[in-house]
Amino acid sequence: MTAPMPVRPPEPPEESPPATSPKAPARRRPSRLLAPLRETGKLFALAVAVARAIFRRPFQVREFIEQFWFVASVTILPAALVSIPFGAVIALQVGSLTQQLGAQSFTGGASVLAVIQQASPLIVALLISGAAGSAICADLGSRKIREELDAMEVMGVSPVQRLVVPRVLATMLVAVLLNGLISVVGTLGGYFFNVIMQDGTPGAYLSSFSALAQLPDLYVSEFKALVFGFIAGIVAAHRGLHPRGGPKGVGDAVNQSVVITFMLLFFVNMVLTAIYLQIVPAKGS
Repeated sequence: MTAPMPVRPPEPPEESPPATSPKAPARRRPSRLLAPLRETGKLFALAVAVARAIFRRPFQVREFIEQFWFVASVTILPAALVSIPFGAVIALQVGSLTQQLGAQSFTGGASVLAVIQQASPLIVALLISGAAGSAICADLGSRKIREELDAMEVMGVSPVQRLVVPRVLATMLVAVLLNGLISVVGTLGGYFFNVIMQDGTPGAYLSSFSALAQLPDLYVSEFKALVFGFIAGIVAAHRGLHPRGGPKGVGDAVNQSVVITFMLLFFVNMVLTAIYLQIVPAKGS
């Protein structure tokens, strides 16, 4: 009796490569030309998220106080030192121009308005973005490459509410307070240089200021400082949350945040000034 022949299991059919459908659309790579638009959208999205998170609880009071003290400590002394030459240059230039026009009595009003409306908010913006904004960007960028922000998201903690909101509010509040300091110091510096170096009279300086200046000039200056502080904080936080290339990318992000902030601040200042001059009439007109 012969043994049965072993039955060989059937070999699985060879898998044929999937046929590509001619109608299947090919995946397109993101265009480099649209990269600025995507970054702008992310920036506006972060601004909206921060504005919404301001009113959510819990509010990080301790973080806000620490950031406020840090931003104020690195900007108060430079702001006071920079505002003196700014006020002096404006007073000397305006005084020379008014002497040529025969309107030397209006030197005080013109120079003080230039300091309050234009020079003071711009000085605040440059100091906030250059000193405080770069530090905020470097801090958040280092946290990002150490994966601290990812760990916070895993634990259910929002990095925007926990870290970004206190920093943005601190830059806004410090910007408003610094604007008042720079306005006072710049006005005193312009007064000193006009009276001492250009042989102006204190009475003419003060009377021209009261004749030309009005309270909305101070309001728009403080509003500009508030907006500039918000923009500086948002741009610094945005670049700090999205560094590229490890530690070197953090340094590049800091440089980018300062440059982007400068460009936005000058553009926003032009828009706000144009709107203000159209809405608020000049005194005496």
